[in-house]
This record gives sequence, C-alpha cells and structure tokens, in this order.
Amino acid sequence: MSYVKPVDLVDQLTAAGAAKVRYTALQTLVRAIMGGGILTLAAAFAVTVSTQTGQPLLGALLFPVGFILLYLLGYDLLTGVFTLIPLAWLARKPGVSATSMLKNWGLVFLGNFIGAFSVAVAMAIYFTYGFTSEPSAVGLAISEIGHGRTVGYAEHGAGGMLTLFVRAVLCNAMVSTGVVAFFLTDNVIGKIVGMWMPIMLFFYMGFEHSIVNMFLFPSGLLLGADFTIMDYLLWNEIPTVLGNLVGGFLLVGLPLYLAHARRAERPAALPVEPAIAAAADAAPEQPELVGAAR
Repeated sequence: MSYVKPVDLVDQLTAAGAAKVRYTALQTLVRAIMGGGILTLAAAFAVTVSTQTGQPLLGALLFPVGFILLYLLGYDLLTGVFTLIPLAWLARKPGVSATSMLKNWGLVFLGNFIGAFSVAVAMAIYFTYGFTSEPSAVGLAISEIGHGRTVGYAEHGAGGMLTLFVRAVLCNAMVSTGVVAFFLTDNVIGKIVGMWMPIMLFFYMGFEHSIVNMFLFPSGLLLGADFTIMDYLLWNEIPTVLGNLVGGFLLVGLPLYLAHARRAERPAALPVEPAIAAAADAAPEQPELVGAAR
C-alpha cells in the first residue's frame, strides 16, 4: 500500500481543486447531483438501520459506504470543494480565482440539493406507500430529527445557534479529513479505510452536514414534521453551510497548506566584493616594473 507524503499530498490536493473549476457547468452539476444522491441514500440507509436495530453505532458504521462510493466514482460534495478549491486558490493555480471558486460552490450546492431532494421525495414515497398511509417507524424517526435540529436549536436562542455552528464546523473538519484521506494512497483499500474512520465519527456524533440535511429536513417536511421551511433555512441549512466552510478550510485545508506546501527556493546571490577578491587571489602575480626601458 503506497503512502503519499504530506508535501506530495498538498500538491495532489491543489491539483484536484484546480481541476474542479475547469469542468463545464453541466459536468459540475451532474457530479454534484450524483454525489448528493448517493450520500443521502446512505443516510436513509443508516437511519433505517439505527431505527430498526436500536443501535445508532451500527448505523454510523454503515453510513460511510455512501461517502466512499461517491468519491471513488469521482462525484462532488459541497463540503469537499470547500477544502480543495481554496487550497488551489492559495497555491495560485491557473484559472482558479475568487469568481471561479464561488461559481463552483454555487453549482455544487445546487446539484447536491437536487440530488438530496430527489432522494427525500423517493424516501417519503417509500415510507408512506405513496402518501397513502402514515409514515413508517423510520419515517417518524426522520421527522423527529428534522424537528429536533431546527426548533430544538431555536428554543435555546443564541446558545442554540452557537451549538449548531460548532457542530457544523466539527462536521466538516471530519468530512474534509475523509476527503484528504482519499488522496493519501493510490490503493483502493487504503482509500476506503482512510475515508471510513472520520465519516463514521461525524455521523455517530450527530454533527451537522449541509448535504445530509438537504435530505433529512425536506424528508421531515414531506412526512408532516412540525417545523417550517424558514425554520429549516434559518435554524439549520444556512448556519450549517457557513460552519462547514469554516471547518473544511480553516481546520483542514489551511493547516495542511501552511505546514507542507512547497516553497520556491531563491538562489543565493554571490556578493560582488568576495567575487572580485576571489578572482584577484586566483590571478598570477605580475612583476613590478622598476624603471622605464632605456
């Protein structure tokens, strides 16, 4: 199993970030739609396992399968590009600017939401037999998650908002570590193991992931949960996106760049005086002329 050294790792991360801004809008959207769909289907799977077995740890152990599959297939998540593209921008990669970075983030956000919302609709149909019956036990569990992570935060006011933001920061510190782990080796098994650990941690700890929430909260609303779209946006999605950005860039990307990015070495200039002195020392000694020729 080959290991990529940190200095080479940063080179790979910056190259990956630069590559993402060169995709067409259609390519970026497709990559993001598929990434959001696969991840949130895994979230539905994990909640199902946790609910039916009564073992949340088992759900957390299985959830990373979605994250691993989407990265092995080359799809994108907003949480990942929050780390990779700023690194490429810091490294001054050609074509990477503030404008291209924001454009990519906007397209990936939109694509992730389309993918996650599609899964939310499909799962709502699945949990209610096409909206002809009350939600199943798993559907009720998803509804409660949506209620607790919006109204539950709002009940604590500023403290609730701070808690939400911190959970979002910690979430992408782990998720982006999983993204980085993908580049730590060129061995598939090594990539799987490296990604599995931080993703399992974030899910079990209940940290806030903006794309997973794009599934959980629309699902809750479709299943009759007691919160509103504005509750979802103000007391979860918007602060979660901001926290994910801070966690991915400040806690993962920037430290790696500051610690391991290659620095161009300036050639040492030879001082003029020593150079002249060295030349003089090497020159043959000339005899002194005592007088003029007669």
